[in-house]
This record gives sequence, structure tokens and C-alpha cells, in this order.
Amino acid sequence: MYPNHILVRFGELTTKGKNRKIFTQRLLKNTKEILKEYKLLTYQLVYDHLYIMLNGEDSDEVTNKLKTVFGIHSFSICYKTASSMDIIKEIACRIIDEDEGNTFKIDTKRADKDFPLTSLEMNKAIAGYVFHHTKKENLKVDVHNPQIRVKIELRKDYTYIMDNVIKGAGGYPVGVGGKALLMLSGGIDSPVAGYLMMKRGIDIECIHYASPPYTNEKAREKVLDLADVMKNFTHGRIAVHIIPFTGLQLSVYDHCDESYAMTVMRRMMYRIAEKVCEKRHIQAIVNGESVGQVASQTLDSMNTINSVIRTPVIRPVACLDKLEIIDLAEKIGTYDISIRPFEDCCTIFTPKRPATKPKKYKAEVYEKAWDFMSQIEECVENMETIVIDEHYKNEEEDLF
Repeated sequence: MYPNHILVRFGELTTKGKNRKIFTQRLLKNTKEILKEYKLLTYQLVYDHLYIMLNGEDSDEVTNKLKTVFGIHSFSICYKTASSMDIIKEIACRIIDEDEGNTFKIDTKRADKDFPLTSLEMNKAIAGYVFHHTKKENLKVDVHNPQIRVKIELRKDYTYIMDNVIKGAGGYPVGVGGKALLMLSGGIDSPVAGYLMMKRGIDIECIHYASPPYTNEKAREKVLDLADVMKNFTHGRIAVHIIPFTGLQLSVYDHCDESYAMTVMRRMMYRIAEKVCEKRHIQAIVNGESVGQVASQTLDSMNTINSVIRTPVIRPVACLDKLEIIDLAEKIGTYDISIRPFEDCCTIFTPKRPATKPKKYKAEVYEKAWDFMSQIEECVENMETIVIDEHYKNEEEDLF
């Protein structure tokens, strides 16, 4: 007999009271989407657990995918078997023999109160069987800090037996908190910001500003590859909106003093992002700004840039230093993509002496020099939307 179930625990979702069902149903939906390539899986959602029946699917592959699902506190691979002491003893002994540890504890939760043995009596009976049948020579019981903890959940008609507790991604299921538009530049910070938003249950779409021929196809591919990694933490799908930004960006540099070019350019980006939010019914804008990291990320700059829109702007990494952001990027698998040597429109046009304390009225004076609103409308009208899902890499491979 092989492990045939995965027991998923909700953690923080159990505190949601009357809204619990909304959260757990969304978690079930997202889990099915992320695991949809495994056709044999079946699911059972109960009050505070989700049971996934493997039905022959590879447990290692499935658990690797489950680790990315926000809303899951932890999960265990387990056996589902008849509530028979003979079978329970045999499986518990097998689990202990297959584990590398030498100390163990049996932990029984007896939901069926009609079962002839109490939880304590079951623990003693199973441990006694293990000592008489184990293949290990130095096996000991340790009730306080065991290397192997065999958990047994005994029901009336069946029993779950497990030993491994695998930590999940935590947070809330993506989608329960609405949707935000992530300004995805291609650097290290913005994918981390998107990840942190998704962990709080916020679904995301991405916006990227492309300035060909100053930015090339490799820079675009880099952004799409980042979205491809990030989709693994959602329901398996992310829309990326590519904005043709060249004309508007050149107008900014034609009409602004170099010290204010970055400020005015960011104001244009925010205006475009707000219009995309309105078009896509999105409630907030997200970016990877970290306070003080560059000139456009001082509080004065943020205030001047933010003033052109009413849509909320959220900065999840605002108080993290660069090393902390890099650590998170490595953890989620975006770092190696972000450091590819292909620059985005912001880095290519970086001025030598940008204003670190720009004034709103000065930015407004520069903007009055030309009809930027018509160019903003043109950017939004010519926006290209690419959906990144499980077909993205396959379609890419077909092109070459």
C-alpha cells in the first residue's frame, strides 16, 4: 500500500468566521487550477481541511506544486485506510522504518468515540507493535521532541495515517482580496512586490512599458518569463499589458529639463496605469519601490509622482533593503531572470542628476509644454495584452 491522500490544512483561514466559506472555496478553485495537469486527482473540502486523493498521481510532483498555493498553512502525504488496528499498526511501523529518524511518537486523534480503544490506549498498542516489528535497532520513544511523529486520525469508517508535515505558502488564497495592477519593470524588486501582494490574497495583472528600439525583444521576453514564474503562485494565469511607450517617453525628454525627466516620466506611467485600471476594473496599483533606493523613490518624489492619480498605490517592499528583496527574489525563483542584462525603459533613459526633491508645480510647468494626454490615450489604445498560462512556454518553443 502506498500513500494515497494529501491532507491540506488552512491555518489563517480558520479565523475568518462567517467568511470562511468564501476563502476555502477560492482556495479549492486555485488549487484545482494549479494542479489541473494531474487529471486523476479528486478533491474533498471539509470544514477545516482539504483532502486531495492522488489516485495514482506522483505525490512528489503534486506536493512541489502545492508549496506555491497561497492560503495553505501546511499539508501531509497520508494513507487512508480502514479503521482496523492491525492495518494501522502495520502502516505506522512501515512509516517509521522508511523514515531516517531514530526517535518517534504516536499521536492519535480518535474522532470515533465508539472505537473500543481510547487515544492513549491506541498510542501504547501501536508503539508496542512497532518495537516488536521494526527493522531499526536503536529506535526509541520521545514524546517531547521526536524525529518521527506518526499522526493518526481515526474516523468511524476510515483512518488517516501520516508523518510528514510540509510547510505551505501561507497567506490568503489569491483573488479573495480583489485585483491590483503590478508595474512589472523586469528588475528584481517588482516581482517580489507582486509575490507579497498575492500572498495577501490580491490577484494581479501586470503592466510593462516598452520603448523599442531602445529596449529590445529580450527585455520583453524577460518580463514575460518573470510573469511565467509568478503565475505559479496564483491560479495559474496572469495577464501582462505591454504599453508602447517610446513616443511619450521621447516627448518627456524633449520638453523637460533632465533633472525632472524621470519625475515627469513616472507621472506619465502612473496616468497610463490608472487608465488601464479603469479599463480592467482593477482597484489598486502596485510597484517595487523601496524608500530611498533611487531618486524617484524618495518621499518627495513619491508625493509629486502620486499626485497625478487617485487610484491607491501600494508598495509592498517599501521598507525592505536590497539584500532582503534579493533573498525573497531567490526564494520565489525570479532573481536569475531579473539579472539578465537587458534594460528596461527606466534604466536606459536614467538622467545623470535627477531631482530627489521634485516640486509638483515644476513638474506641471514642464507638462504644459505639450499635449501629453493624447499620447497617453494612444498608449492605452495600442496596449498589447498577453495572457501567461500553462501554454506560454509551449507557444514560445513552437516559434523556434
